[in-house]
Amino acid sequence: MKKESNNSSSLIPKIILGAVITLLGLTSFISSPDWGFFGHRKINRMAVFTLPPEMIQFYKKNIEYVTEHAVDPDKRRYASKHEAVRHYIDIDSWGDNPFYDVPRIFEDALIKYGNYTFGTGNRTREAKLVYTRDSIQITTRSIALTCPTESLRKFFRDSIMPDYYEGVWKIKNKDLKRLFPDLQSKGDLSIQDGFSKEGILPYHMNQMFYWLVKAFEDQNAESILRISAEFGHYIGDAHVPLHTTKNYNGQLTDQVGIHAFWESRLPELYADDSYSYLVGKADYVEKPLTYFWKMIKDSHDLLEDVLVIEKELTQTFPEDQQMCYDERLERTIKTQCPEFAYAYHEGLNGMVEARMQDAILAIGSVWYSAWIEAGQPDLENLKQVEVEEVEIKVDPSISTRDHNF
Repeated sequence: MKKESNNSSSLIPKIILGAVITLLGLTSFISSPDWGFFGHRKINRMAVFTLPPEMIQFYKKNIEYVTEHAVDPDKRRYASKHEAVRHYIDIDSWGDNPFYDVPRIFEDALIKYGNYTFGTGNRTREAKLVYTRDSIQITTRSIALTCPTESLRKFFRDSIMPDYYEGVWKIKNKDLKRLFPDLQSKGDLSIQDGFSKEGILPYHMNQMFYWLVKAFEDQNAESILRISAEFGHYIGDAHVPLHTTKNYNGQLTDQVGIHAFWESRLPELYADDSYSYLVGKADYVEKPLTYFWKMIKDSHDLLEDVLVIEKELTQTFPEDQQMCYDERLERTIKTQCPEFAYAYHEGLNGMVEARMQDAILAIGSVWYSAWIEAGQPDLENLKQVEVEEVEIKVDPSISTRDHNF
């Protein structure tokens, strides 16, 4: 959903997005959405059955809501320029040891990977920042300033994050002098977001967890269900290995199309008839942020197999039996032949099924944990919420990469 061409925008008229995305999901000239709409709906629906008795009745009477609205975040990807980065994190963009180097706290990641300039008006110069977990040092040719990391983190949290979506932030000189008492120079510090373009998925999941806690505390049925449904979508994304890499569609390894092959074509062929959804009961998540990062790490650890197995298969399987034509929505589309898909599915040795199962249990566990954190409010008398089609208009200026398609 980044680093993409603008072809999608020119193809999509300004009509109700649900109809557009449904069409996109079923045509191969534009690849299928992540997990497919089928996959996200199935995962959310099955998560309901992991819940304890105190929660399951409320979710069961609203099961159609959490099922249908599981795909709302995908619908917004053509409506909001801020949506795309929430679906992935290209963790391998950040060096050889990213799971150690990338800060777990969102504000720290923005601080560490920001692009800094210092000065006023046209008289600005590049500033360099050195981040550690304990201290921040900012230097230019004429200044060298140090402050505790916690101080700048708190300033970011209070003063920068409300304007996060601006993408370029400014710390006024008076605030700089409070952060760095030794500063004598006049001038402001400008910070350009250099991090978010590579994805913010684990940080967004952490934010959603506390939104869901608040919805439970307020006993707001509509908010509980909306956040639950959308939360399930992002958790599903976090269980897809190709959502954790800059090689998100095999474009760096001559494997273009592998994203939809792994997460849409294989579930389409096998998830209904072959997969088991008996995943057990939801567990309490003691440290949500750690839990979300483990999802990303577990997915990323599978990436090599996802790529290597497909690469070896394309080199050994008869070439004329790899891609076939199929009829869908009165269109002839090109997709992986069933025999070729079967060979890949077998080579993965149950990986897709296991990731779907893990996603189902994770969603139920996160819903359950948010309810626990909210004090286990009584859900029995909360209303049933009607499933309504959300009309989201496409913004033709937005171009999305093929990361989640």
